[in-house]
Amino acid sequence: MSKTTSKFSLGVWSQRLLAAILLGGQVLVHLIKGKIHRRNTLEQMAAVGPDSLFIALLTAVFVGAVFTIQVAREFINFGAGNVVGGVLAIALTRELSPVLTAVILAGRVGSAFAAEIGTMRVTEQIDALLMLKTDPIDYLVIPRVIACGFMLPILTLLSLVTGMLGGLIVVTNIYNLSETAFLDSARNFLGIWDICSALIKASCFGVLIAVIGCSWGMTTTGGAKGVGQSTTTAVVTALLMIFVFNFFLSWLMFQGTGKGLG
Repeated sequence: MSKTTSKFSLGVWSQRLLAAILLGGQVLVHLIKGKIHRRNTLEQMAAVGPDSLFIALLTAVFVGAVFTIQVAREFINFGAGNVVGGVLAIALTRELSPVLTAVILAGRVGSAFAAEIGTMRVTEQIDALLMLKTDPIDYLVIPRVIACGFMLPILTLLSLVTGMLGGLIVVTNIYNLSETAFLDSARNFLGIWDICSALIKASCFGVLIAVIGCSWGMTTTGGAKGVGQSTTTAVVTALLMIFVFNFFLSWLMFQGTGKGLG
């Protein structure tokens, strides 16, 4: 019985993932045609960006501080305390800021998208939109995709700055390292491509979160129970896709041996 259930669940999940891929293609076609509801898009931007800002920055401060605590002691023991700022900057820019900010948005925004659109699906509000000759993709999905794709890079940049601030507070107050050395190290290590890679990753993650959340909402069945299941599986799927895409994006962006520390 359990094997049948797991196979069925995996089959349903695969079908919904395929539906999400198809929805992503439809969104791309509609965007090319320029079908954008500006008012809905601005409302979703406000929900994704400013409403998520506090928790994203709070997370970034402590992530930067904890990472610095773990790294600074070892580097100081090896006589390389002057590179702590650069290592933190690289880690935050290439991985921690875009990935952790996306994880926060997947839990907060992706679940909201799935719940809102799922509720509209089971209460036949989406059918009512179709009766009014309003395309749900134009009205519901595209504003959320644009909002996540645009606001997540901004949140990522702010998280990067806040994470560096958390690291700076730790090294100057706990390890008595020079503030100037910390900032100079970060400036020497970071390149334009590192910032660009963070923005590219964040934008891709934002689109993933929005498409998966909206798709799981659009394919919801079974009343209130179905809405709850869609919300949960949408978040889990978004997290999984973030980590999978992060691997491939990192592999494409950062192949080779890199530059020396000198």
